[in-house]
Amino acid sequence: MTYQREFTKRLRIGIVGLGRHSYRNILPAMHYLPVQIAAVCDINEDLAKLTALQFGCRHYSDTARMYGEEELDAVFLCVSPQLHPKLTMDAFDRGISVWMEKPVAMRVHEVEEMISRKNGHTAVVGYKKAFMPSTEKAIEIVNSEQYGQHHSSLAVYPMTIPDNGQEVLDSGSYVNWLANGIHPLSLLIAVSGKVEAVTVRRNASGRGVCLLDFANGVAGNFHFASGPQPIESYRFFGESWHLEIENSLRVKLQRGIPFDYESTHNYIPQGTDSGAVIWEPQNCLATLENKAIFTQGMYGEMKYFCDCVLENRQAERGSLEFALEVMKVYEAALLSNGKTRVI
Repeated sequence: MTYQREFTKRLRIGIVGLGRHSYRNILPAMHYLPVQIAAVCDINEDLAKLTALQFGCRHYSDTARMYGEEELDAVFLCVSPQLHPKLTMDAFDRGISVWMEKPVAMRVHEVEEMISRKNGHTAVVGYKKAFMPSTEKAIEIVNSEQYGQHHSSLAVYPMTIPDNGQEVLDSGSYVNWLANGIHPLSLLIAVSGKVEAVTVRRNASGRGVCLLDFANGVAGNFHFASGPQPIESYRFFGESWHLEIENSLRVKLQRGIPFDYESTHNYIPQGTDSGAVIWEPQNCLATLENKAIFTQGMYGEMKYFCDCVLENRQAERGSLEFALEVMKVYEAALLSNGKTRVI
């Protein structure tokens, strides 16, 4: 692990949006990234000034001025999906690569426009759950020749979906399905691949299921759960294994045991090549692997972005192209109303 002060090669960056989420999560993550914070920007100039004083950098209340006056390699955007497209394309036009918080935009066509304006620059969207260590383990298992084909996926997450999807899209309403529904969607797509068709069944309360037909034949089920936290979980099923992510932190790979219906009498056979393997962070020591910045994927997504920019390569994970797939599912689900929508 390398800390910001130890990197020999760092990106000059600007940070746009200094509200509570940015101050609580984005700015602290900079301690672990190969960056030099050159400037911060917020429409609240007093907030920008106070934050700049804390981090020893310049402050702005206008992104155009910051883009023009600072020699930036990259910008981190933590604003709203309504503002992301314009600020991103303005940065691309200035030769600046972009990391932005999710949601990427309000509509699919806005993401397509950003892709068309990218001009070879790097862009990553902060789908943190696609970068969680637990998700990376699921991706490893699903793609491992040792465990074989992946058949189906399940996400359980507190969610509702409105029944007036077309109106939501036409009016530009910012609903929870966009604000948070894309968390489990991005994880499922990161593990199981591209989605071809979407079917939503919901009840009067907005709860129900979003059925996902993946291009590789995997069947997906996003269950709109209710009730208190902790409630979030993910499961991935193969022929001779299944993997569970509980509360984002606890990963259990179940490999089964040698079993015969007539004769098996011991549920703990000898050896360690069967049964369950469990990973979870320890909380005895004040170390990095148990911090939310790391367990929830925020460090992973931002470090990946920085590495792509430093190495002058296009992003694949969390890219605008990945974001486009997520947004296509988001829109199709809003318009489903019990009917299958092909993407």
